[in-house]
Amino acid sequence: MVLIFTNKEDSHPNFVIEHLADAGVPVFRLNTEALLTDYEFSWWADASGCDFVIRCKANGLSVRGSEVTAVWDRRPEKPSELPVQNTALINKHNLDEAFGFLYFIRYYLKDVPSIGSIANDRPASSKMLQLRYALEVGFKVPDTCFTNTKTEVTERLTDGRDYVLKPIESENVWDEASESQWVFFAARTSTQNLREAPDEAYSQTVTFLQEYVDKAFELRVTVVGDRAFACRIDSQAQQDDTGKIDWRQGYGHGIRWSVFSLPEDISRKCFAYLSRMGLNFGCFDFIVTPSGEYVFLECNPNGQWLWVELETGLPISQAIAEFLSEVKNLNDNDIG
Repeated sequence: MVLIFTNKEDSHPNFVIEHLADAGVPVFRLNTEALLTDYEFSWWADASGCDFVIRCKANGLSVRGSEVTAVWDRRPEKPSELPVQNTALINKHNLDEAFGFLYFIRYYLKDVPSIGSIANDRPASSKMLQLRYALEVGFKVPDTCFTNTKTEVTERLTDGRDYVLKPIESENVWDEASESQWVFFAARTSTQNLREAPDEAYSQTVTFLQEYVDKAFELRVTVVGDRAFACRIDSQAQQDDTGKIDWRQGYGHGIRWSVFSLPEDISRKCFAYLSRMGLNFGCFDFIVTPSGEYVFLECNPNGQWLWVELETGLPISQAIAEFLSEVKNLNDNDIG
C-alpha cells in the first residue's frame, strides 16, 4: 500500500495514482487539511506492537500502518477543517493537536521508503547545506554570501561584476490593504548599487547574495531514484528581458522548454548529492554557461515537476509510480 500525504488542491498525485492503479498497486491518499473532517483514525501500542488505521469517510477505503510499503510525502498542509466550530481559542487548540498528530505519524513512518521525507526534506532545504554538499560532490557553485552586515558584502564584492539578490524563505508577501501578492524574484544588481545601499538595508534583514553567472540556458533536472530527467529552459532566448534573470517570470512570455540529454557526470553528481541528503527525489536547478560549464544553483527536495512533464512529455509521474511500485515488489519478495 502506498500512502500519499498531500492536499485537495494538489494535482501532482493524480497522474502518479493513475500509473499505480494500472500496475495494480493500492493507494491511499490523505488530504491533510481535512484530517479531522474526512477521516477516522487511530494509532495504538500494546504488548503485540504498534500500528494505526486511517479510514476515508467518503469512500470507505482504509490503510493500516503495517500495510504501508512506501510513502509519498508530497504536499501535506496543516489541518484547517473542523467538524464542529467552537470558540476561536478552542478551534486553534484542536487544529494544533491534529497538526501534532500529523507530524508524529509521519515521523513514525520515517523509515519506510519514500519520495519526500518528513525527516530530511527540511534540512535539505537549507541553501547553506545544499551548497556545501554540492561542492563536496564536485559541482561548481556561484560565490555566495548570507549576512546582515554591509561590511561583509562590500568586502566580498568584485568591481565590475554583477550579483543576484535572492529570498531565503519568503518568496511572496500578501498585502491585505491592496489584496495583492508581491512575489520576490531573483534580482540582478551592480556592485555600485550594493556599495551605495545604506547600512540599514543590510542590518534589518538577511541578505542572500550570489555572483551573477552568465547563461547560455538553464536546466531543471528532476531526479527520481536512479533516474534523471533534464528539461532545458531557454531563458536567454526571450525577445525582452522577462525571465532572463529568474526564468519563472517567463511564464506567459513565450519561454521555451525542451528535453535535454544530461551528461553522465552531472547525473552521477546529482545521485551522489541526494544520497548525502538521504533523499530519493530532488529538483535541481543549473545554469549552463556560454562556455559549457554546469553551475549548481539549488535543489528543491520536494519541488514541482508536473509542469516539466506537461511541457516536455518526460515521464516523471510514471517514474515516481515505478519507484513506489518497485519498493512494494521488493518488500513482497522479502516477505516471500
